[in-house]
Amino acid sequence: MTWNGDEYQARFDRIAATGEDVHGEAALVRSFGPATVLDAGCGTGRVAIELARHGIAVVGVDADESMLATARRRAPDIRWYHRDLVGLDLGESFDVVVMAGNVPLFTPPGTEAGLVAGAAGHVRPAGHLVAGFSLDRDYPLDDYDAHCRAAGLTLEARYATWSREPYTGGQYAVSVHRRG
Repeated sequence: MTWNGDEYQARFDRIAATGEDVHGEAALVRSFGPATVLDAGCGTGRVAIELARHGIAVVGVDADESMLATARRRAPDIRWYHRDLVGLDLGESFDVVVMAGNVPLFTPPGTEAGLVAGAAGHVRPAGHLVAGFSLDRDYPLDDYDAHCRAAGLTLEARYATWSREPYTGGQYAVSVHRRG
């Protein structure tokens, strides 16, 4: 899939201009009190930039150069990496790794376990992997949870939205997994 980072960001800018909150993902991540965050599948940096604005040391990774070009223009002081998340190895760990914006659904079919392992491999002991994605595609929660377990993570909480509405089924879930 080919993206246009400037067009993608413009959509969120328009939403924010109406007064709608576009930082629910960052608010949930901030609730864990992290000092460091990896924004895995960071896109144009919307979540990472908001976290950095609150004093959190953040790193962004994305496989799309157009999205990263927009992120780099918007926040040149953040470390941005052009990498595939499947099998990712940055050689460091973080308090929280977040995959917002349906990230698991953009990996090629059959690579989901590698995506989760790549993200989970960057979660510090007692840290969290937080991911939100639509469930109306071909990646069910049972498979995602199994991939997290295989990567050494345990389900801590599941929500229907980034604002922590209880998950009771439905087409979207935000999952919080913790490393032992």
